[in-house]
Amino acid sequence: MQMPPKPWPTGVAEQCEPLVRRVLAPNPSPYTYTGTQTYLVGSESDVAVIDPGPNEADHIAAIMAAAGDATISAIMCTHTHRDHSPAAAPLAERTGAPVIGCAPLVLKSDRPRADEAFDTTYAPDRVLEHGEAMTGTGWTLRAVHTPGHTSNHLCFALEESGALFTGDHVMGWSTSVVIPPDGDMGDYMASLEHLQSREDRVYYAAHGAPIEKPRQLVRGMIGHRRQRENQILRLMGERPRPIPEFIPEMYKGLDERLISAAEMSVEAHLIDLQNRGLAGQDDGIWNVA
Repeated sequence: MQMPPKPWPTGVAEQCEPLVRRVLAPNPSPYTYTGTQTYLVGSESDVAVIDPGPNEADHIAAIMAAAGDATISAIMCTHTHRDHSPAAAPLAERTGAPVIGCAPLVLKSDRPRADEAFDTTYAPDRVLEHGEAMTGTGWTLRAVHTPGHTSNHLCFALEESGALFTGDHVMGWSTSVVIPPDGDMGDYMASLEHLQSREDRVYYAAHGAPIEKPRQLVRGMIGHRRQRENQILRLMGERPRPIPEFIPEMYKGLDERLISAAEMSVEAHLIDLQNRGLAGQDDGIWNVA
């Protein structure tokens, strides 16, 4: 998807609904769109900061300005990619607020990435399990475990309004990347199915516009992944092949810069098919099981 025209509202506090404000970080890129969206959730007395974003002085100052006279009572992270959590530590030092949310995860890899690497500075004061909540004055954020994009990914449900903060699991501009070994296509699909069963009113993603018809979008995402899976099974049925030979058939006219990302997505599907007994490989050559 192409970038929207500038100017973008970088550093500006935007009111999304009565309990939700949004501040766009100054980190646009091919994998963050216009940048990471930090959300402030709460009342005039106290707020939680969701996905504080990169450790950029201007962005931290913008978060503090958006909070105004309200106390920042919690800093909550959906996962630990470097465009989401590095500002947690300096913001906590500045405000005294605890860092609450996903479990720490650092995965070292020399593989090319289609997203940000992991944040090595993330050290939560409290890890939320699925269904646990953080509360403040007039607001409740409940954790929804959504592994797949990363194994530690959480969404946060604002019970007072029916909003769900989806991090990178469901985004308003692109499908989420699933990169093995930590990214798991089976977990990702199960998490989508779980969200499909919920009745959230709106999704606020870390990247892209609010999602006003969330169940419709999730249904389409599930269908898209199943279509990719069926393509892979069909191509393996024609002949065994290594991962690079799937790409020209599946992604017509793909930008060369995106080939490695496409290969990792195919690999994630193949591993899932292998785990389900539908595919196998011999020395990197994949075939129908």
